[in-house]
Amino acid sequence: MHVLLTGGAGFIGQHVLRRLQARGHQVRVLDSLRADVHKEGWTPPEGIDFRPGDIRAPATVESALAGIDAVIHLAAKVGLGVDSDDMPDYASSNDAGTAVLLAAMARAKTKHLTLASSMVVYGEGLGRCPEHGAVMPAPRLESAMNGGNFEPPCPCCGAALATSLVAEGAPLDPRNAYATSKLAQEYYASNWARVTGGSVAMMRYHNVYGPGMPKNTPYAGVAAIFTSALRANRAPRVFEDGGQRRDFIHVRDIAAATVLACEKHVSGTRAFNVGSGSPKTVGEMATALAEAIGGPTPIVTGEFRLGDVRHITADSSRLRDELGWRPEVAFRDGMSELARSDA
Repeated sequence: MHVLLTGGAGFIGQHVLRRLQARGHQVRVLDSLRADVHKEGWTPPEGIDFRPGDIRAPATVESALAGIDAVIHLAAKVGLGVDSDDMPDYASSNDAGTAVLLAAMARAKTKHLTLASSMVVYGEGLGRCPEHGAVMPAPRLESAMNGGNFEPPCPCCGAALATSLVAEGAPLDPRNAYATSKLAQEYYASNWARVTGGSVAMMRYHNVYGPGMPKNTPYAGVAAIFTSALRANRAPRVFEDGGQRRDFIHVRDIAAATVLACEKHVSGTRAFNVGSGSPKTVGEMATALAEAIGGPTPIVTGEFRLGDVRHITADSSRLRDELGWRPEVAFRDGMSELARSDA
């Protein structure tokens, strides 16, 4: 296939690009190389048709779509999305940018889209109350967190909730600007598919880590932040009590899932969780990295950020059952590789 890869110069994008090449696809990359992500620029691999440009520019996108069979759309402003001043950038870069791309795809009659979404669309996901069963957790209160009570409460009785794997049909509850923008991308893509008869695979990535992660930026994942601290012989500072549960998924497994969806999902609109299926706590990740690097023992600080999600872990069985994908990189192996890499 001739594939347009937006955001192909980014962390995940470079791994997806390598996977596409290994699978024999012809790839064109569109990337704005925005300075807050690409501080050192990017040199495309040999044989790649690279188009520097902004996804929000209709003429640029229309030109990039010429002769394209399918689009993998990764280009986005990422990060925590908790600063209100960033809202216009999220809305412009992610929502308006996706709308421009979809309109151009409709004009070009390009029918197949694989969209990088995120687990953040679920908010706190689902919890399980001993009395009320599966419920959407109520927001965590600053007063409770100041007292060391970090678990989200049941919205009915206030009891602490047990964690539960989140499937694609769970209620959607974006709790910051980034999450809202990712969900808006999904809705725009669904609208486009309904009007054009196109196909959309919405890949809800969980916590991605691996070689090439950005360092010491507001957009860096917690793994990159911990790794940078350990290499400077500083103890990683783990927020809350370290018990936040996440599904850490290696970037090569993300790339494999994304390319597989591009190849195999060719009709309708479908969301797919992309997670390892083996949830770990943030404290366990910090400890694994410290052991792999031989650095100081992590410090659990009790600090917190309002708006952070306590637990979000994926049920990725749909992706496994329908597309035949399986993660290949085990958690300990991935942490050891990250410790040895330049990330």
